[in-house]
Amino acid sequence: MTTEILNTEEKDLVLERFTHQDAFELGLIIVALAKENDVNVAVHIEKNRIPLFTHLMDGTTEENYQWLFRKKRVVDHYQKSSAFIDARFKESGGTHAENSLLAAETFQAVGGSIPLRVTNAGVVGTLTVAGLTGELDHLYAVEGVRRYINKHDG
Repeated sequence: MTTEILNTEEKDLVLERFTHQDAFELGLIIVALAKENDVNVAVHIEKNRIPLFTHLMDGTTEENYQWLFRKKRVVDHYQKSSAFIDARFKESGGTHAENSLLAAETFQAVGGSIPLRVTNAGVVGTLTVAGLTGELDHLYAVEGVRRYINKHDG
C-alpha cells in the first residue's frame, strides 16, 4: 500500500471515544475476526501507553508477543501506523531498519500496529496485531477498528 492510501485510511479510523471498556470490546472484535478466518493472532491495545487488552490466541508464540512491542514502538514514536512508516521509507528508496536512527531490534516498521485517534483528542493509544504477515496484521487491525466504529459510531 502507498502512504497516500494508508494516510487516508488513518483519517477514516477516528473514534468518538476510547475507554478501557472500548479497548476490551475492540480486542474481542479482532479475536472474533481472526476466528472467522481460522487464523491465530496476538492482539495488544494500549491507551496512553497503559496496556488495556492483550490476548495471544492458541498457536501464537513468544515471538509474536515480542513483535507486538517492536511494531507498537514505531507507532508511539511517529504517531502513524507501522505500515505507513514502512511504506514511507520504501517510497524514499530505503528501509526503516537501515535508514532510521532507531534500533532495529526494538523498532520494526512492519504492518500491524495502528494509532488510535479520538475526535478532538488526537492519538490516545495503539492497537497492534501480530502473528501473520505484516500486511495481514495491518488488515486485521484496520478491519477491527472499522467493525468497532460501525458497531458504536455508525
